[in-house]
Amino acid sequence: MRHIYSFFISLFNALLPVLGLFSSKLKEFRGVRQTVFNYLESKIEGSDRVIWIHAASLGEYEQAVPVLEELRIQYPSHKILLTFFSPSGYTIRKNTPLADLVTYLPLDTEANADAFISITSPELVLFVKYEFWPNYLDKLKRNNISTLLISGVFRESQPFFKFYGSWMKKSLRAFDYFFLQNESSLKNLKKLGFTNAEVSGDTRFDRVSRQLEYNNTLDFIAEFKQDKLLLVCGSTWPEDETLLLDFINNVAEVKIILAPHKINSEKIEAFRSKLTKNVVLHSELKIKNLQEAEVLIIDAIGFLTKIYAYADIAYVGGAAGATGLHNVLEPATFGIPILTGTHIDKFPEAGQMNRIAALFTVKNPAETSVVLGKLISDKKFRDQTGIIAGQFVSGNTGATHSIMSYLKIKHLLPD
Repeated sequence: MRHIYSFFISLFNALLPVLGLFSSKLKEFRGVRQTVFNYLESKIEGSDRVIWIHAASLGEYEQAVPVLEELRIQYPSHKILLTFFSPSGYTIRKNTPLADLVTYLPLDTEANADAFISITSPELVLFVKYEFWPNYLDKLKRNNISTLLISGVFRESQPFFKFYGSWMKKSLRAFDYFFLQNESSLKNLKKLGFTNAEVSGDTRFDRVSRQLEYNNTLDFIAEFKQDKLLLVCGSTWPEDETLLLDFINNVAEVKIILAPHKINSEKIEAFRSKLTKNVVLHSELKIKNLQEAEVLIIDAIGFLTKIYAYADIAYVGGAAGATGLHNVLEPATFGIPILTGTHIDKFPEAGQMNRIAALFTVKNPAETSVVLGKLISDKKFRDQTGIIAGQFVSGNTGATHSIMSYLKIKHLLPD
């Protein structure tokens, strides 16, 4: 079956020049990967000791960050190679100081896997969460390269558990050890016959917890907020804005920040036109009076995590529709109550927070206004909810420590 898989992957790779004529996304997919091997050959010398971390997209990168930080500190003589599959990760983090080399992962053909591993010769490889590429994993196994899965998740919906994908179980033999997010993943992995695993937790908790140690100062947010309560609506989509619109237009004495997930000027202006408040865009800061503004729309990227440090309440987008809930742990680490839409089934941390009353789900504008109104008017309720959220994050840290301890104990990266 792996040979059949490899055939179709290679066929797709061969057809990409033609397919790119009809799809701009496929054209870009091919284009950004054409120079990968030249890039690697120009940056890696034979004497370099390489650690390779693969994160499918931006979310997986955020999970990798605390591990990357520790690798930087504890193994400063190694070169860190970071790869992405998705443009959303590469485009935003291609200049991260946590890696020496950042590039796309070439398509999973046998030839690409051979070339990639031959050029990079990594001493250690870490895959994040659940992206598994059979040819790369087979090449790593054949070369006896230490490979770990961190913040791993195994669900019965994955191909490993289906008749058509059972052949992929062999790929998992490439992993020396699995660091898993939860007990259900451990149980499912054992069904596949693997016991070289532990529940270490999700490194995202370490990632967001460390945010408290950083400088989160944003002078323009302090100027906007003044001494008012602040609701921060992060990573919102149109479905989320539908839930929030009535509340925003009718609430008094509350400052509101909206940070859309996608910066689309037409959609931002369309939403702005529905607001009855004094609205300022981030791009207008130099010409508008922030203190008089009631709503601030962040039409830029890179600020949201720090903005949450100023929030009294957070609404996290993505769960009002089908796009997928965004990171609820980022605001939770600052000890603030959280609202979101009702589609949280695939996000276990949100489900846990909902069960312990650290997060509330709302399904329509009326519910949104009621819950937000309660949080605004009842300080004790707001503070208690925020404390629960903060304790949920701090109580689930430690995954990074488990991973780094394993590396030391197993001497996977000898000096």
